[in-house]
Amino acid sequence: MDTRSTATPTIPTQSTTRTAFAGLIGNVLEWFDFAVYGYFASDIGRQFFPQSSPGAQNLLAFGVFAVGFFARPIGGLVLGRVGDRIGRRALLVLSIALMGSSTLLIGLLPAYDAIGPAAPLLLVILRLIQGFSVGGEFTGSMIYTTELATSRKRGLVSSSAAVGVTLGFILGSATAWLVRETLSPEDAATWGWRVPFIASVLLVIVAFWLRKGLEETPAGLQAATHRPPLLPSLVADALPMAQAFGIIALTNAAYYLVFTFAVERRSSVAAAGSIFLLANTISLIAVLFSKPLGGWLSDRTGRRKLMIVLTIATMILVHPGLWLMVYGSPGQFLFGQILLAVPLGMALGLQGAMLSEIFPLRSRVTSMSFAYGITLALTGGTAPLIAGWLTERFGNPLLPAWYVMIYGVIGLALLISMKETNARALTE
Repeated sequence: MDTRSTATPTIPTQSTTRTAFAGLIGNVLEWFDFAVYGYFASDIGRQFFPQSSPGAQNLLAFGVFAVGFFARPIGGLVLGRVGDRIGRRALLVLSIALMGSSTLLIGLLPAYDAIGPAAPLLLVILRLIQGFSVGGEFTGSMIYTTELATSRKRGLVSSSAAVGVTLGFILGSATAWLVRETLSPEDAATWGWRVPFIASVLLVIVAFWLRKGLEETPAGLQAATHRPPLLPSLVADALPMAQAFGIIALTNAAYYLVFTFAVERRSSVAAAGSIFLLANTISLIAVLFSKPLGGWLSDRTGRRKLMIVLTIATMILVHPGLWLMVYGSPGQFLFGQILLAVPLGMALGLQGAMLSEIFPLRSRVTSMSFAYGITLALTGGTAPLIAGWLTERFGNPLLPAWYVMIYGVIGLALLISMKETNARALTE
């Protein structure tokens, strides 16, 4: 029996600017924390895993980093149901509350020397809560902005959620650089790393203020009338979930290799480590401007075509770019990052609209969030961990580039078999 509402969806009166900022602000907070954790992974490892060797401390710290990503699929399922059954707006408010509280608690969490094994256990729990909240926030904000945009501006408007991610990384990178530049290495490792986590409360306040009184999307109102069972919906959406893997796997694996693993490697071992954090901040500005460019261009050329071109470009550039980042001077490090920053930024900018367009209305938030969470857990969150393991095991820090290329091959196979998505109606 067809349970779809026959009522005409309400035409939204909310400005495009407010819609874009609503998608942007939550991701600034969520990814500020993820960036800060990645950049202080060595210090966190020493604080919470002091009985391990330095190499093991790094792997354990990145392991906890990856744990947050493995909670994302669960968050996608739970919070996605909120977005599909109650509304996209309710999802955005709930996710920001969960993220803000867990981030603050990490900043206040006593180290191993104070409470023993309870310290790493509590750290893992808080990272799980953070990953749970991101599982709904990121995809929820992409869907929210895409559904409120006109068909000719979906890529550009929905890129605001991706822009929020980069702003969060820029703030995280700049904050990490500031902490290392103004404090002694001992103070930065002991307590300085906590400052960004605690200060993120300011972002929570701004996020709640900006999201107060948001309109629900017409598609969200219509989706709430469907209420399909969970498992059959996931099974029915198997094809778009596989396609989602092809769209985002390479991009996210390469992104975390470039902007977490390589940065942490150079900034933690070099005598002038802060210069690499400064270079990273500059590179992220290139990503920031590339994201709306990718969204805008995809509105005109087609998202599938552009994504294929960007996938090939990333596969070609990842090995030489990583060589420059691992072995080069600070200037070469910066150049290597920018080589990858532009294609990665453009790809990330168009993906929000592309993913929203391939999932059906009845279970869009749930299925897309689950698929995105699974893919990020397998490819993004584990990228620094796998890169660190490959480097430790084989003594070659360039091996992770070949690992990333495997995702590119899979992505191309799936993208080539897809149809263009730009013209699809989001209320069907």
